[in-house]
Amino acid sequence: MTFSLRGAVRVGITLLVLLAAVSAGHELWAHYMDEPWTRDAKVRADIVGVAPDVSGFVSEVLVRDNQAVKQGDVLFRIDRARFAIALEQAEAAVEGRKATLEQARRDRERYEQLKDVVSQQKTEQARMQEAEAAMAHRQALADRDLARLNLERSEVKASVNGTITNLSLRPGDYITAGTPEMALVDTDSLRIEGYFEETKLARISVGAPVTIRLMGQPAALEGHVESIAAGIEDRERTVGNGLLANINPTFNWVRLAQRVPVRIALDNVPDDARLVAGLTATVVVR
Repeated sequence: MTFSLRGAVRVGITLLVLLAAVSAGHELWAHYMDEPWTRDAKVRADIVGVAPDVSGFVSEVLVRDNQAVKQGDVLFRIDRARFAIALEQAEAAVEGRKATLEQARRDRERYEQLKDVVSQQKTEQARMQEAEAAMAHRQALADRDLARLNLERSEVKASVNGTITNLSLRPGDYITAGTPEMALVDTDSLRIEGYFEETKLARISVGAPVTIRLMGQPAALEGHVESIAAGIEDRERTVGNGLLANINPTFNWVRLAQRVPVRIALDNVPDDARLVAGLTATVVVR
């Protein structure tokens, strides 16, 4: 009787352990395969390449590497002497064209008053000369405005709020218009992008609350799903020489789930959290 009781207890304990193992295995499977969370997430931000609109020698650099700046702050200046001289020349040209236009207008009015004495051809020539003088005056005004704009653009300003990084510019460097000289990280665009397996997308909806933990930082961040990517690259398909689809003929029986980017907006960032573009994060969609 005692032996039978002991056997029943052992069988019961074995069944409980087996049931617990099955339950734990099911929970682990659901956690890793179905629940919408990922360790593959990054802190992202828009990067502005700060480039001058005019060419010249750098006369002054007003920022340091990794310095926070606000929109409209002057980052560096290009030597203004050449642009100031060009503006003076353009303003002088405007005055000259204006005087020519006024003289042409007076000549045209004089010929029109003397139409009984002056031939019609002379009157038409005076009108044409006035029109040409007016166009030349407009061109001079445009050149003056361009010279003034170039002078203003010799001061390169921050287009967004952010942080300057990768700064190596020094006074005396010659820079060319349109060539980026430093990077400006747009801090207003900081966000999280999580790369979720396609099997988990059904459990993710726009607006769902999200908990974010940055690697190496104890504070938890709060956010929400802002959008889900509309497409990803098909690495199994290329375009052949005949502009036809070129499909990889190799098909693996074990298929890895594709990763789809999910954009997450930040709602609550603790004061002690350090957001640096490129950091790794773990994201859990609640």
